[in-house]
Amino acid sequence: MRILVVNANTTEAITEACVAAARATAAPGTEIIGATPGFGPAVISTRVENAIAGHALLATLADHAGQVEAAILAVSHDTALEAARQMMPCPVIGMTEAACLTACLLGGHFGVLTLGQARPYEELVARHGLASRCGEVRGLPLTPQESLRDPAAARALVLEAAAEMAARCDSVVLAGAALAGMAAELQDRAMVPLLDGIVCAVKLAEALVPLGLPKPRAGSYAAPRGREALGLSPALTRLLHGG
Repeated sequence: MRILVVNANTTEAITEACVAAARATAAPGTEIIGATPGFGPAVISTRVENAIAGHALLATLADHAGQVEAAILAVSHDTALEAARQMMPCPVIGMTEAACLTACLLGGHFGVLTLGQARPYEELVARHGLASRCGEVRGLPLTPQESLRDPAAARALVLEAAAEMAARCDSVVLAGAALAGMAAELQDRAMVPLLDGIVCAVKLAEALVPLGLPKPRAGSYAAPRGREALGLSPALTRLLHGG
């Protein structure tokens, strides 16, 4: 099985962290392929950057269409997830959605811990239909770049916040591609399960692909057909046209 782990921003270090976390959990026989867009924001921290990154993500996915059995969005905003699912001929899994769905199997309420503003993640949880299962969304006063520069400080903040969130949450999702791999490092010291979106997405992909379920041929997730566009990459233009 070939799984694409595609970043939505142009920071290669984040792609590398996500690919490493994916390979550490992948089953024997699963090949993990990493991809980073050739354009777009360095790190997604605003709504504007998230919208721009959606185009970059779809273009990068299009370059791998037909070459992988599943794709994982290595971006905690689950950027362009619905569009990617409609466009790609294989299952597409968002890392935060995967972690939140997995958390629902572990207890009554989960928490979401991220870097920066919490509000976009409250909205994301609601879009996934899981607001009633979410006990708390908390943002740390830390940027992805800072967490990469000083991972020890980031781990200390994450562990402290997760301990406080345990009062209301049965598990905590670490929502941030820059935090990939951190859950495994901290789990022994955490009061509740910590969920890594990349790890959860890989295991869900490995379970979903063997089911062999077909792509919808009707409805809002059916592949685009006959759509015209200007200035897009050849691969993206081909998928929009139905090629």
